Amino acid sequence: MAFNHLPAGVHDALAPLSVTPVTHSVPMAKNHRSDRPPTDTRSGTAAPGDVLDRLTSGPSRASRITHTEHLPPRAGRHAVWPDRIRAEVIAAVRDAGIEHPWAHQARAAEHALDGESVVVATGTASGKSLSYLVPVLSTLLDGSEAPNGRGATALYLAPTKALAADQCRSVKELSQPLGHSVRAAVHDGDTPFEEREWIRQYANYVLTNPDMLHRGILPSHPRWSSFLKALKYVVIDECHTYRGVFGSHVAQVLRRLRRLCARYGASPVFLLASATAAEPAVAARRLTGLPVVEVADDASPRGELVFALWEPPLTELHGEKGAPVRRTATAEAADLLTDLAVQGVRSVAFVRSRRGAELISVIAQERLAEVDRPLARRVAAYRGGYLPEERRALERALHSGELLGLAATNALELGMDVSGLDAVVIAGYPGTRASLWQQAGRAGRSGQGALAVLVARDDPLDTFLVHHPEALFDRPVESTVLDPDNPYVLAPHLCAAAEELPLTDEDLALFGPTAEELLPQLEAAKLLRRRTRAWHWTRRERAADLTDIRGQGGRPVQVVEEGTGRLLGTVDEGAAHTSVHEGAVHLHQGRTYVVRSLDLEDSVALVEQASPSYTTVARDTTSISVLETDTEIPWGDGRLCFGSVEVTNQVVSFLRRRVITGEVLGETKLDLPPRTLRTRAVWWTVTEDQLDRARVDPEILGGALHAAEHASIGMLPLFATCDRWDIGGVSVPLHPDTLLPTVFVYDGHPGGAGFAERAFHTARSWLTATRQAIASCECEAGCPSCIQSPKCGNGNDPLHKRGAVRLLDVLLEGAPEEKTDGTEEAGAAGPAGAVAPEGDGDRISAPADGPAEEAPDRQVPPVP
Repeated sequence: MAFNHLPAGVHDALAPLSVTPVTHSVPMAKNHRSDRPPTDTRSGTAAPGDVLDRLTSGPSRASRITHTEHLPPRAGRHAVWPDRIRAEVIAAVRDAGIEHPWAHQARAAEHALDGESVVVATGTASGKSLSYLVPVLSTLLDGSEAPNGRGATALYLAPTKALAADQCRSVKELSQPLGHSVRAAVHDGDTPFEEREWIRQYANYVLTNPDMLHRGILPSHPRWSSFLKALKYVVIDECHTYRGVFGSHVAQVLRRLRRLCARYGASPVFLLASATAAEPAVAARRLTGLPVVEVADDASPRGELVFALWEPPLTELHGEKGAPVRRTATAEAADLLTDLAVQGVRSVAFVRSRRGAELISVIAQERLAEVDRPLARRVAAYRGGYLPEERRALERALHSGELLGLAATNALELGMDVSGLDAVVIAGYPGTRASLWQQAGRAGRSGQGALAVLVARDDPLDTFLVHHPEALFDRPVESTVLDPDNPYVLAPHLCAAAEELPLTDEDLALFGPTAEELLPQLEAAKLLRRRTRAWHWTRRERAADLTDIRGQGGRPVQVVEEGTGRLLGTVDEGAAHTSVHEGAVHLHQGRTYVVRSLDLEDSVALVEQASPSYTTVARDTTSISVLETDTEIPWGDGRLCFGSVEVTNQVVSFLRRRVITGEVLGETKLDLPPRTLRTRAVWWTVTEDQLDRARVDPEILGGALHAAEHASIGMLPLFATCDRWDIGGVSVPLHPDTLLPTVFVYDGHPGGAGFAERAFHTARSWLTATRQAIASCECEAGCPSCIQSPKCGNGNDPLHKRGAVRLLDVLLEGAPEEKTDGTEEAGAAGPAGAVAPEGDGDRISAPADGPAEEAPDRQVPPVP
């Protein structure tokens, strides 16, 4: 795939001019200067400020920095390991070069040895792994002296296969001096069948993911009985990722695990590790159902971090309705990754979509080949959907330093050991401040200085953030919220639990207060049957297959090369309509394919290699009906409501957009079946009097509502811990259920995920920020930075920018004050496996809203 038409901006970074960047000034910031002498561009040893200076060399680059934040280095505080830790384990840790633990590591180990479940919530690269590994290894060493050699076992859960594999390597290296006393093994969907029996019988440290626990281990618990009987510790790594619907499912899986352990006479201690988060003990207690002690005082040292906010420039192109178009975050990130590789700076560019990761790597390789052909081979892409052997090869190359630059999705965001990285480029705000800091923390992991650059996408939230750095740097990270009592989540796990062991009345307290009322409904559906004192599973099929805990639903769609029959990878069923429809451009390992057919019945997309000069973006329509209004409050003359809705969505066409520039080349109709979703929504209505005061007449009403809806969807991730792809919306000049002009914003998950509820409780702040984002945009009539949506099914028509501002002004006049109860962030995100609603909209048949690329990578590890 050639990119000969790349804009001249790619070449800017190769000219080492010294200029002073323009910065956005706020009191907390020390804005960087560029008057230092240049250093060797291939050394990779320059200070982060020097690296940034070179990236911003040239007048066209200097003005793209809106703000630079400097986080100073921090000294560490040592302690001593608890005296109950085996001397052999302490010696092994010393052999690994760690003489003394940090204070938080020693404290966490003490709680673990005391039999208290504990969550370690400290920064990236603070040594959380050692906090739980030392007490676990010591206990396993004790257990190895039992007559059967396995008197103690430990289970490690990671949200991704990559992290489990990386941790297994680390455990084996650390425990090598302990001989065969510690037998660590990965058990996931990639594990060969012949290895699984050995793991069940002999491994005492099993590393897996919640999916395999749900579908593989718990349903086969009799075969795992000797392991479960001896289970002393359950390690839950990166536990902040278990939020929203995915987190709610994992919470129920852990309750099923606790129930079976009790059946075998075990009561394991839970050891959780999390990036810095608000109220980590509260979130850990929700996840495990147990009291959890919190260790959040980070005693590890930290190198200097220079964090720059970067806004791509406006281009000469015009988008829909003549709106100005900024250069894409993908193109900017590709330039930056290229320039960093030329400087010899080891870097990762995080991008929100699989397609974006592929594009960035291809563009960087093309540009590097022009500078130094061997250098091009040291840049690659990393994303979910690759075959296992491809993932493992990339992980090894990154770990060894063979790769100099990587374009990665959030599949690499979590705690894999990629020490030695000097810089991180983040193409688009990742949806939460916790995720932003997690990605930024990938660099500087050996205590050296690091550079992080957030490149804004052309959407309301990113534009708002790069011009309001206080929203990133002055606010705490979000709380992790989940709802295990969601009946759509709980019901299938009650069935799975009943198949594992018949459910008794004594079990119900473990599964939460709504379990008892769900059982008669499951009996009416002929899924469970009450016999004497217990509920039994009644069907032949496996109950664990009733639900995909990632929220996907359905089988993954296999992407197959038409001419050869070669399996290229998979696409989540929920994303298939938008990403592998007929005519879609599909990228895989730098190669471009066009989808020739999509067979939904057999879950197969046939593709053939091609070199189109465009990418594709699906569009869809949405309609919504109110099922039940739970809560409503007056907003002046109008109402703000929260309740249950039914959403009907259908992908109807796709756009062809020119690579890099995003220019629309054409639209093609599609014939795909509609999909229905019952979920939760927040909606607001306005009256005739309010419209009169806002000077919104019938001619511009649809455009004003539609514009406000687009912008509010774009801004909600700042208030609810969600991604734009996790929510959708509809705007209607006269909705049949409310009989008033109405704007809906809904959760893209069956039964809801907490996003709309959070929007309801923070509506005043949320819509105030929405109004500010629209009003402060410099465009005349609306653009992607304020009110245009790149996936609007109605082609961003109608939209009325000024009408939206006046309408929100009047609406906010009557807004009630919000309660300040300390729960600043109570939203919930569905990081992996969220069902992309692909939808904002207007009228009854509503257009679809979403990012210019595909949904964020959902990193689902396939399991049998």
